[in-house]
Amino acid sequence: MSDNTPDALDHAILPGVALGYAPVIDRQRNIAGTRLTLVPLRADAKPDHAELLAALSATWPKGGEVISAQGEALLAALLAQPPAEPTQIEVPAFIAADPAHADAIAALKAAGHTGLLKGLPNAPLPANVAALFKQVVLEPGQAAPAGVAVVHAGVRGADAIDASFKAGAATVIGWPMDGAFEAAAGAPKTEIAADLQVIMELISRVDEGEDVERLEQTLKRDPSLAFKLLRYMNSAAFGLPVEVSSFRHAIMLLGYARLKRWLALLLTTASKDHSMRPIMFGAVRRGLLMEELAAGIEDREQRDEMFICGLFSLLDHMLKQPFEKLLQSIPVPERVRQALVDESGPFLPYLQLVQAIESESVFDYRERADALMIGAGEVNACVLRALHKAAQLE
Repeated sequence: MSDNTPDALDHAILPGVALGYAPVIDRQRNIAGTRLTLVPLRADAKPDHAELLAALSATWPKGGEVISAQGEALLAALLAQPPAEPTQIEVPAFIAADPAHADAIAALKAAGHTGLLKGLPNAPLPANVAALFKQVVLEPGQAAPAGVAVVHAGVRGADAIDASFKAGAATVIGWPMDGAFEAAAGAPKTEIAADLQVIMELISRVDEGEDVERLEQTLKRDPSLAFKLLRYMNSAAFGLPVEVSSFRHAIMLLGYARLKRWLALLLTTASKDHSMRPIMFGAVRRGLLMEELAAGIEDREQRDEMFICGLFSLLDHMLKQPFEKLLQSIPVPERVRQALVDESGPFLPYLQLVQAIESESVFDYRERADALMIGAGEVNACVLRALHKAAQLE
């Protein structure tokens, strides 16, 4: 994949901050947005505000995403000078209630921004401040006043998300996966949808080097998949020099090894099950982030394998089978199998770093990055490049 990311993301970014991200999920399990969390790695860290705004503008040029800046100095700077494009800014209730920030918060609404109030204030907010906030971010189980649109944050696991919506949450910020997939006792056997079976068969045939005619015959069983594959290959994120007009043309341009990579991407995004949308969101970003973290590795094959490792790391949740069984029918490189089945091998530390970024845990972020000897600024640049490419794909 060629790098079509803006210049603002070409270098290490915000070395004193740990970036994390999570989907904003609505009741239909659509992805309503992405929340980017910024946590200072040190209490005295003073991030470059201009660099932050440039990075946000490059990642989400149309705005509209959620920015959660933790640490009073970082948040105050963001309130005083917000992004140019309309953005949702998460503001703790005690900051919103502080008269020192009242003018800056009131100015946000005038500039087209919206606010998410994190927690409930001890007393009603002034009218000009309260006007910014249409939703309140609460922890699951925390009671909310009647008539207030509630967002539950920090939710992990499909059951927890279901519980939040049953409790009245309008949206949820978090992840439907919480560890490896485990089938519930007595659960019926899961049948893999026909379209996913076609992709799995194609991956297997490409892995075995079968001729183009056989591959085309397999793909013709589901024309919608052929259309989706070509749409992916022609997206800006892939940066191919010419438009791909057919499956045969794709093979000529990419070769079998890289074609397998895009089939892998298709496998993780082809599910018609609405409840899988947050899983697909996570899988695509894991793959792109793993690839970005491997950008300094000269071996192209290893970078492609790391992409597939991240992409497939949620396939157990998507196809509702443990990896040990799942990877018997889907051929993957040995280093990918080691990471996903054995929890060992050279790719595992990178996957663990990605999981730390998703969990927004500063301790795990620092520990995993240090183990790989990657600086926070470099990790953050990889995160923003991956988010940018994922947005292009979608």
